[in-house]
Amino acid sequence: MPNRVVVTGLGVIHALAEDADAFFGALVAGKSGVGRINLFDPTEYPCHVGAQCWDFKPESYMDPKEVRRNDRFVHFAVAASKKAVAHAGLDMTKENADRVGVIIGSGVGGMKTIEDQVVNWHTKGPRKVSPFTIPMLINNMASGVVGIELGARGPNYGVVSACASASHAIGDAMKMLRDGEVDVMVSGGSEAAITGISYASFCAMKAMATEFNDNPQQASRPFDAKRCGFVMGEGAGVLVLETLEHAQARGAKILAEIIGYGASCDAFHITQPDPEGKGLVLCMTKALKDINLDEVGYVNAHGTSTPYNDKYETLAIKKVFGEERARKLKISSTKSMTGHLLGAAGGIEAIICVKALQTGILPPTINYEFPDPDCDLDYIPNKAINLQAEVVISNNLGFGGQNACVAFRRWK
Repeated sequence: MPNRVVVTGLGVIHALAEDADAFFGALVAGKSGVGRINLFDPTEYPCHVGAQCWDFKPESYMDPKEVRRNDRFVHFAVAASKKAVAHAGLDMTKENADRVGVIIGSGVGGMKTIEDQVVNWHTKGPRKVSPFTIPMLINNMASGVVGIELGARGPNYGVVSACASASHAIGDAMKMLRDGEVDVMVSGGSEAAITGISYASFCAMKAMATEFNDNPQQASRPFDAKRCGFVMGEGAGVLVLETLEHAQARGAKILAEIIGYGASCDAFHITQPDPEGKGLVLCMTKALKDINLDEVGYVNAHGTSTPYNDKYETLAIKKVFGEERARKLKISSTKSMTGHLLGAAGGIEAIICVKALQTGILPPTINYEFPDPDCDLDYIPNKAINLQAEVVISNNLGFGGQNACVAFRRWK
């Protein structure tokens, strides 16, 4: 029999809070973390807004020398991982470090490092490029540095699947635990892509919200008829996952059980979701194959506030659950408040799912003002609701047509 897998720790770094409880509380209150960014001057860009980690101080979590040797996305990963491990009450000095692993996803890795070092190379010559450039920018370094900081010697790698990265990382970690390869996994996602080249590139694709620069907190509006593109966020969401046996043996507080995972590819287009939702339907069906669909009470949607995604995700939910059942589901896109953290989205949204199960509160989709006939389900508009779900799922989709779905059950 495969091992049962449970969640015992949560760590969040985000514009709204650097604590999982405070972060979820802000979402329940309908608070947005979006504002005018200042990591670079956005004046000449079509989009000026994002959910920036305004007050984050990496020196609070890492040695200052190591801070200088690592990119911001690694800083976020280390901070969130240490918070998750502390929240889980996990004492690494008492653990078999060979059986503690780390898998952290990131969609773009050290983007700021790439920008800075290309400028150095171009303006000052090759001898002025930092010797730390490669280890600072590669995506797997989030997992690598977290492993070093924690002393975890088990399986350790990064996952890169664009905006599905963190969900795929969590799913891979769950499978390792189920198979008995490890006792504990530290898993989630980290991203620090609020940079000039990122904004220039996404704006050139016409993917970002550009019509709400004067009203940043209204810019992310998933499923709303006036949505006009996504709003970028940054930060990290990391969970501690354990086998049930290991968690109970050490007397850990169990927060939820992770019970399903699905992955698929649209095999359709590099940026546009399949217009029939085929890939996401397959992905959700895989995640829910051992679950009674009537138990699912909440979907934390990918919900990017882009015209195609929101429409096709709605269609996919209807195909998986059936039209009648889909209309009874509670669905929200917390990206309306967090912005879209790209490869880290699935990490913070998995944490939101766990907190929803724990508290019996479902966070809203804010800025939902103008119904779209193509998006006609219950998206928990503008105000949180009290509803004790038994099972919740989190969807995340990435460029390349890569889909991920993770399912959680309430721990009784």
